[in-house]
Amino acid sequence: MVELSGVRKTYGDVTALRDAELVIRRGELLAVVGPSGSGKSTMLNIMGTLDRPTAGTVRIDGHDIDHLSDRELSALRAGTIGFVFQQFHLAPGIPALDSVADGLLYSGRPRAERRSLAERALRRVGLGHRLHHEPHQLSGGEKQRVAIARAVLGDPPLLLADEPTGALDSRSGLVVMELLHELHRAGTTVVVITHDRDIAASLPREVRIRDGWIEHDSDGAGPALAAGPDGDGALAPAPVSAALTAGEAVR
Repeated sequence: MVELSGVRKTYGDVTALRDAELVIRRGELLAVVGPSGSGKSTMLNIMGTLDRPTAGTVRIDGHDIDHLSDRELSALRAGTIGFVFQQFHLAPGIPALDSVADGLLYSGRPRAERRSLAERALRRVGLGHRLHHEPHQLSGGEKQRVAIARAVLGDPPLLLADEPTGALDSRSGLVVMELLHELHRAGTTVVVITHDRDIAASLPREVRIRDGWIEHDSDGAGPALAAGPDGDGALAPAPVSAALTAGEAVR
């Protein structure tokens, strides 16, 4: 689903990501964990095609993003990747149903169809009884579930969750994590970006990052780990399936 090969990202004289090697297979559930400033948000932006690497190769669902135009990249992102952020990004005064339906605003689908799909997504996350509630009428956990419903509205095969429990109390956080597990069981590839070591340890695979280096990957069958400051290295990643053409990427 995701392949990073020799990926480096620099901002001026600051190197945020250093020669990252990572393969995420379709249907996996894993955590990318590290302290603030470790490079995990940079990795999220690159995996989500929100940013391009300074060097190296990034393939998403078989597509080499370096070979796609900005328009093609936007189409790939819209059809393949769902995003969940720590902040819910719900507009004040807009009911949950419309907040989710607006995720398909530029899809060309009629309003009634968008609302029908939004209702189904909200019921999927257990909010069928909150369809017409505005953000100020929802708890933090409910707001995050609205955000997740919006992210999975088009059934993207890849879900990137950036600190999805960071703004929640422990009980609401457990509900959100169970929802991510349910989405994974339904076939979605779920990547959780977090600084919480307990959350990371609870998931099937844990990738630890520090100072821009991938310093540990609990998946022994996984890809090469880039040589870190202590010189450790590993085997090269397994190749992904042949990429589709750029035209197929947006079909």
